Amino acid sequence: MKSLMPMAAIVFLAMTGILKADDLGEEGFADSKGVKIHYVTAGKGPLVVLIHGFPDFWYTWRDQIPVLAKSFKVVAIDQRGYNKSDQPNGVENYSMDKLVGDVEAVVKHFKKDKAVIVGHDWGGAVAWTFAMTKPEMTDRLVILNLPHLKCFQRELANNPQQQKNSQYARDFQKPEAAKALTPEVLSFWVKEPEARKKYVEALGRSSMEGMLNYYKANFPKEPSKDETPFPPVKCPVLMIHGLEDQYLLPGALNDTWKYLEKDLTLVTIPKAGHFVHRDATELVNKRLVRWLTEDDK
Repeated sequence: MKSLMPMAAIVFLAMTGILKADDLGEEGFADSKGVKIHYVTAGKGPLVVLIHGFPDFWYTWRDQIPVLAKSFKVVAIDQRGYNKSDQPNGVENYSMDKLVGDVEAVVKHFKKDKAVIVGHDWGGAVAWTFAMTKPEMTDRLVILNLPHLKCFQRELANNPQQQKNSQYARDFQKPEAAKALTPEVLSFWVKEPEARKKYVEALGRSSMEGMLNYYKANFPKEPSKDETPFPPVKCPVLMIHGLEDQYLLPGALNDTWKYLEKDLTLVTIPKAGHFVHRDATELVNKRLVRWLTEDDK
């Protein structure tokens, strides 16, 4: 009986939602039509949902969570396919409507009518789409290194350099692409040795096929065309973009304002790359907190 106590304690803590995650918050799961979405949460106040990109997981926000938790209820999720979230099979299970549905499920899980939505990379694509299709649930929108989808569509159709720099995404759409990926390969961008170990573990728990299904289900197929219409974004928007991003070139920032109904705050950071919140953490945190706590939004 004594040997069962540790497992019983873990089960109890998980059920009560007080299992700790790296001392950054409490772990839990939201149900998205049968798909479990893992999250780490901290703080009290208005809801802020943080959505990571590729190849990443909730821990990417480790330096943003404590800062935001001083004023907000912060929830950093693992997107489906990643880390401790469910990993359904099939490309169709990673379509944008399902990814948006996961965020909606998280907002409802915390019994909120709306939230601040923050996204980076693929998380940014989900965040843009959530704001477009769920305006009543989107208080404010924060996007890190993911241009407006219409602007990126334009660049992908007309900018040869963007086409060249997006070839990796085309490669990810190939049937056997996942076989070339390993957790170690995908953790190449993580600079801190201890953090990299966590990434290797988390990506080892993840689905390589699931991660690439984001590209197979949602990235424009060749030949690229600038034809898809998008609904306007109805809330205030903050965009933070590292200008050394080699995957998402800054030309796609142009004309963003054409697709927004409210104010746009654009912060460009010259010496930061694609993972801008890691490359320029202090500056990103300052801009985030300042913008989110302004009274005139």
